[in-house]
Amino acid sequence: SGYPAKHHMICSFRGAVPQGLVLELGETVQILEKCEGKCFSLLQGIFPANYIHLKKAVVSNRGQYETVVPLEDSVVTEVTATLQEWAVLWKQLYVKHKVDLFYKLRHVMNELIDLRRQLLSGHLTQDQVREVKRHLTVRLDWGNEHLGLDLVPRKDFEVVDSDQISVSDLYKMVRNLWEIHDSRLKNVHKKEITIGENVFSPFTFKNKTYAHASKPHSIISAIKLTFLSSFYPELVFFCFRCNNENEWCQIHENIIRKSSTKYTAPSSNYGLIISLQLLRGDMEQVRRENPMIFNRGVSVTRKLGFPDVIMPGDIRNDLYLTLEKGDFERGGKSVQKNIEVTMYVLYADGEILKDCISLGSGEPSRSAYHSFVLYHNNSPRWGEIIKLPIPIDRFRGSHLRFEFRHCSTKDKGEKKLFGFAFTPLMRDDGTTLSDDIHELYVYKVPRLLNYSPLLQFKFALLPFVYGFYLFLSYCSAVDLLALLKWKAYPDRVMDILGRLRHVSGEEIVKFLQDILDTLFVVLDDNTEKYGLLVFQSLVFIINLLRDSKYFHFRPVMDTYIQKHFAGALAYKELIRCLKWYMDRSAELVRQDHIQEAMRALEYLFKFIVQSRILYSRATCGMEEEQFRSSIQELFQSIRFVLSLDSRSSETLIFTQAALLNSFPAIFDELLQMFTVQEVAEFVRGTLGSMPSTVHIGQSMDVVKLQSIARTVDSRLFSFSESRRILLPVVLHHIHLHLRQQKELLICSGILSSIFSIIKTSSLEGDVVEEVEMMVESLLDVLLQTLLTIMSKSQSQEGEYVSCLLSLLRQMSDTHFQHLLDNFQSKDELKEFLLKIFCVFRNLMKMSVFPRDWMVMRLLTSNIIVTTVQYLSSALHKNFTETDFDFKVWNSYFSLAVLFINQPSLQLENATPAKRKKILDKYGDMRVMMAYELFSMWQNLGEHKIHFIPGMIGPFLGVTLVPQPEVRNIMIPIFHDMMDWEQRKNGNFKQVEAELIDKLDSLVSEGKGDENYRELFTSSAVFSSLHSLLEKIEQETWRETGISFVTSVTRLMERLLDYRDCMKGDETENKKIGCTVNLMNFYKSEINKEEMYIRYIHKLCDMHLQAENYTEAAFTLLLYCELLQWEDRPLREFLHYPSQSEWQRKEGLCRKIIHYFNKGKSWEFGIPLCRELAMQYESLYDYQSLSWIRKMEATYYDNIMEQQRLEPEFFRVGFYGRKFPFFLRNKEYVCRGHDYERLEAFQQRMLSEFPQAIAMQHPNHPDDSILQCDAQYLQIYAVTPIPDNIDVLQMDRVPDRIKSFYRVNNIRKFRYDRPFHKGPKDKDNEFKSLWIERTTLTLTHSLPGISRWFEVERRELVEVSPLENAIQVVENKNQELRTLISQYQHKQMHGNINLLSMCLNGVIDAAVNGGIARYQEAFFDKDYITKHPGDAEKITQLKELMQEQVLLFLGLAVHEKFVHPEMRPLHKKLIDQFQMMRSSLYHVSCTYFLKASNLKTFSPFLGVNAGMARNYSIRILKYSLSLSEHMQSIQVTGVSPNLLPIFRISKRSLFSNSSILSGKCRWLQFGLRCAPIFLQNS
Repeated sequence: SGYPAKHHMICSFRGAVPQGLVLELGETVQILEKCEGKCFSLLQGIFPANYIHLKKAVVSNRGQYETVVPLEDSVVTEVTATLQEWAVLWKQLYVKHKVDLFYKLRHVMNELIDLRRQLLSGHLTQDQVREVKRHLTVRLDWGNEHLGLDLVPRKDFEVVDSDQISVSDLYKMVRNLWEIHDSRLKNVHKKEITIGENVFSPFTFKNKTYAHASKPHSIISAIKLTFLSSFYPELVFFCFRCNNENEWCQIHENIIRKSSTKYTAPSSNYGLIISLQLLRGDMEQVRRENPMIFNRGVSVTRKLGFPDVIMPGDIRNDLYLTLEKGDFERGGKSVQKNIEVTMYVLYADGEILKDCISLGSGEPSRSAYHSFVLYHNNSPRWGEIIKLPIPIDRFRGSHLRFEFRHCSTKDKGEKKLFGFAFTPLMRDDGTTLSDDIHELYVYKVPRLLNYSPLLQFKFALLPFVYGFYLFLSYCSAVDLLALLKWKAYPDRVMDILGRLRHVSGEEIVKFLQDILDTLFVVLDDNTEKYGLLVFQSLVFIINLLRDSKYFHFRPVMDTYIQKHFAGALAYKELIRCLKWYMDRSAELVRQDHIQEAMRALEYLFKFIVQSRILYSRATCGMEEEQFRSSIQELFQSIRFVLSLDSRSSETLIFTQAALLNSFPAIFDELLQMFTVQEVAEFVRGTLGSMPSTVHIGQSMDVVKLQSIARTVDSRLFSFSESRRILLPVVLHHIHLHLRQQKELLICSGILSSIFSIIKTSSLEGDVVEEVEMMVESLLDVLLQTLLTIMSKSQSQEGEYVSCLLSLLRQMSDTHFQHLLDNFQSKDELKEFLLKIFCVFRNLMKMSVFPRDWMVMRLLTSNIIVTTVQYLSSALHKNFTETDFDFKVWNSYFSLAVLFINQPSLQLENATPAKRKKILDKYGDMRVMMAYELFSMWQNLGEHKIHFIPGMIGPFLGVTLVPQPEVRNIMIPIFHDMMDWEQRKNGNFKQVEAELIDKLDSLVSEGKGDENYRELFTSSAVFSSLHSLLEKIEQETWRETGISFVTSVTRLMERLLDYRDCMKGDETENKKIGCTVNLMNFYKSEINKEEMYIRYIHKLCDMHLQAENYTEAAFTLLLYCELLQWEDRPLREFLHYPSQSEWQRKEGLCRKIIHYFNKGKSWEFGIPLCRELAMQYESLYDYQSLSWIRKMEATYYDNIMEQQRLEPEFFRVGFYGRKFPFFLRNKEYVCRGHDYERLEAFQQRMLSEFPQAIAMQHPNHPDDSILQCDAQYLQIYAVTPIPDNIDVLQMDRVPDRIKSFYRVNNIRKFRYDRPFHKGPKDKDNEFKSLWIERTTLTLTHSLPGISRWFEVERRELVEVSPLENAIQVVENKNQELRTLISQYQHKQMHGNINLLSMCLNGVIDAAVNGGIARYQEAFFDKDYITKHPGDAEKITQLKELMQEQVLLFLGLAVHEKFVHPEMRPLHKKLIDQFQMMRSSLYHVSCTYFLKASNLKTFSPFLGVNAGMARNYSIRILKYSLSLSEHMQSIQVTGVSPNLLPIFRISKRSLFSNSSILSGKCRWLQFGLRCAPIFLQNS
């Protein structure tokens, strides 16, 4: 169809067709074309036409950037957009386990959907629509608040468009909304608002117990009403019973006082259920809005008391009478009466007035009243209220008659009348009875009694016929009646007018119209005689209405002036009197009456203007000039009063204050008679007459500013013609106060009002002139005020910021041009630029607006960037060439950098909906400022060198913003910096050093992203800008430049990894590894010693936190090695004070020694102890020398005495592109924790990398795994290969020492993978079992500065089955030898489980085929024939197998330490050892009896082959002697046939005692040799 339209998706579309557009349910699309059931949208895609719902819309700004706005209620649009935004966050709540908020938000979202549906139905009334919108906005604000979203300012439930209101108004709205939310958080537990206290219902139940009489029964209870909404379906009124009916009249008070003994508490099932509905508005509005309610016979009850207002014409003539009590005691008579009171209203002629008694609202009126009866009570108290609606024309002459009757319970006939009383309602002077308790005589029927029993009753007259003089209280009725009848007393008029001040205010407001009419009639009668008194009386009445008690009667006065006032000549006398008062203000000491006149100025002018209008109507405008002249003279008098110096007169200050307070109220009255310009001139002259100084007194300053504020808020100021006249004087006074920093709060309110008016006017007309005035008067002083406020952190900060922003926003090109042209010198311009740049920087640094005030933050940024664009041209024009000023330029660049880095402008952190909204309204303001910054940088020319290296860090921070366009704009600046420094110094060392330092600090703060590392080298370009590398390649210094960029790129990779590890919930291992990687880069690649040292200490702190004390010591040792034992002074650095190099190195050594001690690595600490000892000895510091020698000795003791565990080592491979850069596709060897085995280590690594997949095979991965976007972990245990073999081979070295060197200072590790080469022998797999041995060489030895190091080199060799067998047997022998030695020398105590398991493993394996399998595989004739080259290895294997005779000694030690409960295991081991001996019989016998084999045996004896024969004889003798001393070695239960031959040292052959004492090492030879020797002997 070719027309643009807006549609909403009613079904999701996946776009699975060519050119298909993927759309989700609820999204909005703009239709460009429709064809054959398919639609084409603005995003250039197609989708089915039946997937959408058509909505009406309007298109604005047609073209490339056109926008389509739906024609629907803005609240509905907001709800739709908000629900879509909440949906994403709602799911995240579930993922983050915020279950409570998740369900609450779901409930609120369902409510929003339901309310939105109601709003769209179109079936609601206006009031219902308003109520629904209110509920919608409340829920929207609640959700935004709890989800941490931004505050949304609204007006009449609709979102405010920030373009349509001033910044000041927007600030007020957001602040008020924020205060509401803040107070809601503080009072989150407050659930109700009490609007009523104990309220007693008027319902009373009565019983008919006497003839036609009633008695009290019960009363409905008092309840506390608490309203949460306008309607309550049910409220329960409980009933109370009075225990003694004589106290019935006080039951209310007893319930309130909780005197429970005097009434019966209600039961839960006894009461009255009612419903309540709260209606708002006056009676006419309520009747109009709720017609159905008043069609049901609803009774309207007026307020019992003084009304809120009595309008002219209102008539109410209700007399309220309270029947209090009576006293009918006669004395002597015991039985008391049952008294009933009957009341009538009678006219003067004795006629009973019909229907003049009302017992309650809604009850029909009656002619008689009958009280209830109290049983046998001569002093009854009733306390009942009766209303007497007596007609006005029958009130005079009417009286009340009370009849008293005795009601007998026996006599069912007529009640006996025994007395009566009466009282007239009006006195002879025409006044009514006073509002008081009256005592009446009771007359006996038929004659007057000798005694005087009293009947007491009280009634109230509220209110009566308005203005009717018969109903006045006794205290004032005479004076007021005299005024109203002044013509009857012509000689007392002046006295009557003077006594008006003594009349009660309530009486005056009751008869206000009559009094005013009388006053003006008196004024017209004799102006000269009565004028001043009438004026004073009028002032008194006007000021009476200023009282808060009667303030609501002001509309009565207004109505009177507009509709009932008829004094056409009064204005002349009023003006004359008013001027007379003002002219005398300088002369009088007491000025109370003048001040009263000033306070009444508003209504005096109302009377003056209305009187003149009446006169003009009557005379067709006669005496117009005289009137204008009199007004001019009056204003001259006003200016005279204000111009007086009041510092010496306190009373004059009050007069001026009263005048200023009332002055703005007369503007609207003057506008009825004068033009806008004329009134404005009056006001300007008056405000201009006020003293300009701000030292006239603080109170007067406040009054003066308040008067100006009311002037600005008046209707007069809304006219552009008057604003041009009034603005100069208003701005003059504000300027003075801001200069002196006085009354800042009031001044900010005035400015806010001015900006609000100007913004509203700018939408309708031209305000260029007003804005120009404000710029000239306010801009500079506003900046100065803001700088002062920000430095003191005062509370008015936000108000003045909004004022400044409002002014800058209203300024156009012309205003900025005039501003910049009006500076008299460049110094003034410089000062202004520095001020405004400083204010802008403070706005961004100090966060004037809270985080959720996003609408204010964005608007502020928009105004700043617009202003900077205007000011940058002035900066370039005036401070670039010969007049270059570094301070201004530096301030500008700092501002630009701060602006781009603002958190509120980082759109990447915002939700998609919020990001789109910001971009649609403002665009990306970071890009705008970046272009401006780049342009200004290019304008610097040769002055760029002044900002090297100072601006490198700030500019680098800009490139770290994750916005590609900003980065591409900024990169050429670094090329410029390198180029300019190269020109000046021949290198760019400063740029290089500063860039690296700032890059480190900025990335460590969390800035930068993955794309940043490609910024310096990427070939992708933006527009015409090339990457930095491409620019450098064109320079003569390209080699050093390219090298530098490459280093920066590599540094960036490591820094980003470091940043990601530090800011995330990463484990200590990843953080440590990343820090080591970065630290080594600083040392080896770019040689930044200071950065290197910084990361040494960061790494040390991480180790200490993880309790890796040995690694912490090695890390700190790196810094120690950089220092020398010299006295060179060192500056303060990190946590080190200023000290000599020797002192710092000494402190480091002591700390390192302490860490080695905590890590139980004493061997590493001993060399440092020696080094310190040498230094102390050279300085003859014997005290420190003694301390360090003792420390060294302690370390030796610890080595020998304390048990240390041998850790296990694990090889870990990190494969896949998802790993951090320093781990990616690399392998490491890790030193495990104490007691940590392979399974525990695997679980720890998988928990550190929860996304990783564990590889189940040890094979090296292929490229598909190395390059995939995943994480693979390959983990297996490795065996350390010690470097210090000599210590491990020394016989006399304790095993505790050997244990250390077996697992420390290790750089090589081994891993064996078994495999079969060739056909596998099913009977004996050892024949083909080869070993693939991988040797890993690390970059550094373990332990070191980390618990893991990268594998530097790997070697792969294959071990034959025979070599593998040799190594297996040799390792097992070594393990067994070590354990036996430990238990023999009591290095291990108590638990012998390790020895038991080792013995069982060797003996049981041998019995079940372990060693026998080796015999079958390698001692077979066929194998020896096929492998002649393995003869030496076969011999070696046989020797190792014979060494397992050591098992005998192991059994002996096991026998000594075994627990009694483990004896069965020991016996089993001995039995299996017999079987093992038998299996090795033929090997031992053949091998050890031949003389040729003595050559093989001789090395074990430590002699040459020639001596071996002689030793064999001595071995035989030694064996015999050993058999004689079996008891001495305590080997019981072992056959002598099991005695072994021992390999001993040459010296030990001649010392049997050394053998028997266990001091000589036992060495294996075989199992069968000793018995053979014994048999032969």
